[in-house]
Amino acid sequence: MADLLHIGKENMDILIINALLDSLMKIFNTMIGVMPEPGIPTPKSDDISLGEVTGMMLMEAEMAKGSMAISFSQGAIAKVANKMLGDKLKKIDDAAKDLTGEMTNMLVGGAKSILAERGYDFDMSTPEILSGKQHKIEHKYDGQTVILPFTLDKDKFYLEINFQ
Repeated sequence: MADLLHIGKENMDILIINALLDSLMKIFNTMIGVMPEPGIPTPKSDDISLGEVTGMMLMEAEMAKGSMAISFSQGAIAKVANKMLGDKLKKIDDAAKDLTGEMTNMLVGGAKSILAERGYDFDMSTPEILSGKQHKIEHKYDGQTVILPFTLDKDKFYLEINFQ
């Protein structure tokens, strides 16, 4: 356990990213029944969303502070709604926003549990829901934002991670 106090920032970033990815895959496997195909992670240089509805949460601990956002295209959130709830979403409405908030809570809550098993205690904020084409995702910290793209059938969604 003492080694946990001496973990470097780069290793902490890897632990957080892996916990978020593990949580994401568990959600899709158990609750949605369709596994998304991951793309290549890349640095993000602006604050413009790639999706049409986004859930964003702060994740803060003594060793790391940052934020995570999950941004869905209209097609991807519609697919999630159909698989999870049997709903047929035709547009980004209150139901799509509510589902995005729920997905955000489950994602960060799952990552928090995974990190707690490894001895790290993170605080989570309430999800902030953003929507509209090219809305802004403003991470609260100065770290480099990394975007992890996913494809769900032919529809896209994106995980953004920013830790300092």
